[in-house]
Amino acid sequence: MNDPFLPRYFPWLLFIGILLNIPGLWLDIIEPDGALYATIAKHIVLHNDWINLFGDGHDWLDKPHFPFWMAAISYKIFGITGFAYKLPAFIFWLVSLRYTYLLGRDLYNVSIAQVAVLIYAVAFHSTLANFDVRAEPYLTACIVAACWHMLSVYKNKHWIHIIAAALFIACAIMTKGIFVLITIGGGWVIFWLVTRQFRQFLNYRWWVMLGLSFIFILPELYSLYVQFDLHPEKVVFGRTHVSGIRFFFWDSQFGRFFNTGPIKGKGNVSFFLHTTLWAFLPWSVGLVGGVIYLLRFDKDKDPLRWVIYGSALITFLLFSLSKFQLPHYLVIEFPYFSLITAFFFFQLANVSKLNVWVAIQTALLIVSLTLVAGLIYMMGIENGLIAILIAFMIVTASFFIHYQNQLQQILIKGYAMAAILYIFLFIFFYPLLLQYQSGRQAARLIPNQNKVLPVAEYGSFSYSLEFYAPGDVMLIKDGNSFQNFINNAPCYLYTNAFVADSLIRAGVNAEVKATPAHFHVTRLKYAFLNSKTRASVLEPRYLLFIKAN
Repeated sequence: MNDPFLPRYFPWLLFIGILLNIPGLWLDIIEPDGALYATIAKHIVLHNDWINLFGDGHDWLDKPHFPFWMAAISYKIFGITGFAYKLPAFIFWLVSLRYTYLLGRDLYNVSIAQVAVLIYAVAFHSTLANFDVRAEPYLTACIVAACWHMLSVYKNKHWIHIIAAALFIACAIMTKGIFVLITIGGGWVIFWLVTRQFRQFLNYRWWVMLGLSFIFILPELYSLYVQFDLHPEKVVFGRTHVSGIRFFFWDSQFGRFFNTGPIKGKGNVSFFLHTTLWAFLPWSVGLVGGVIYLLRFDKDKDPLRWVIYGSALITFLLFSLSKFQLPHYLVIEFPYFSLITAFFFFQLANVSKLNVWVAIQTALLIVSLTLVAGLIYMMGIENGLIAILIAFMIVTASFFIHYQNQLQQILIKGYAMAAILYIFLFIFFYPLLLQYQSGRQAARLIPNQNKVLPVAEYGSFSYSLEFYAPGDVMLIKDGNSFQNFINNAPCYLYTNAFVADSLIRAGVNAEVKATPAHFHVTRLKYAFLNSKTRASVLEPRYLLFIKAN
């Protein structure tokens, strides 16, 4: 049966979930990856060059073009700002919410679809991905959208779904590479094998869709060919004669998986198991229960659902076996995780067996309040008492709500936990951290009217300086280039204390514009979090205005 109360509170909880994701849009872009990608898109706009990607001081080959094109289009409309960089990713995240609903509706029912959307909307690392934007919001939306349109193709609906599926597949490929075909198509292959639908492998619709996908990625292939294959003299990854097209089809994905490409990593097969437990909060325990339920107790084994179960399983295994592992990779699994968790909650709700899960959700809420209060006290956050009071009021309100059923209690207490976490993170925690992103603080002091003056980094590098500075920023890595830059004064220089002191003692006509404190804010340490010891781990950075002699 359906939850009779869900239609009433679904739109309100969804509105709250979307609202909780919005404050991060206005915060500064955090280093390193987000600021680097934002700078690559900035270079596109400043030079009106939509083919050649340039970042980190050299031709950029590591990631495909699609996310950078989206950010650059946003810059064209709204200006080069942090908000403009994050906005298109946020829109794609909204698209992924819609397609998660459509998948849930067509594979389960409307109620499970609504619960899945509510779960996905506040899943921890999904919300973080809307603040620290990389490729995942784009990739997730394209994958889940492609899956739903493929479901429509399978049901022989209008031919427009073939084109739509191909377009989303192409955008996913142009976001992360050819490996996404495994995530998108793996579940379908398992479904056809399990149900012995071998004729589907010869169905012309799928081959037309795949052919269109490769036609739609031609802009990416053309750009790679022009930037790299036509210029074998370019030094990429420390060598020449690098083919951009080969890298796109092989080294960028298969090379990482087998750890044979130019970019290598170290992997542990259990990494994503324990990462999921915190990345999918406040629903991770429910996800574990959902997986166990599917394996042991699910009596409604609709084989068509293998298009998401199989995709989730194959992708998780690939991530776990890969040697290149980062927590945000999991985000593309969240729509499928949400559907699995929603199905589990809904099945138990129908037989009123959610008591244990209500207790777990309540415990997580209390633990969250305790941790947030402890962090606020230890970090010495300004207006910390207000933050604690807000968190306490949210928890108290969640206990005084009159709940009609256990499912409603789980969802609202999960949202209470999310509200505590995201209000704390985006209103209090990250604003404090970003004060120590020295490149951003230095960029604030470069007047826009001086954007024609050269700006460089030497001795210390900051992606946030490169993005927030009015124009281009040079990365200087050798002494001769540095001396040539100094000779072109007036100019601005971002550097460390040793280089700044050396220049001043050498008699260079340099004015110290700022000495922002610096800390690598994505590598948190106890000494930094503790307000009493924070000063001991901070390093000064210098913004110098070098005048002409």
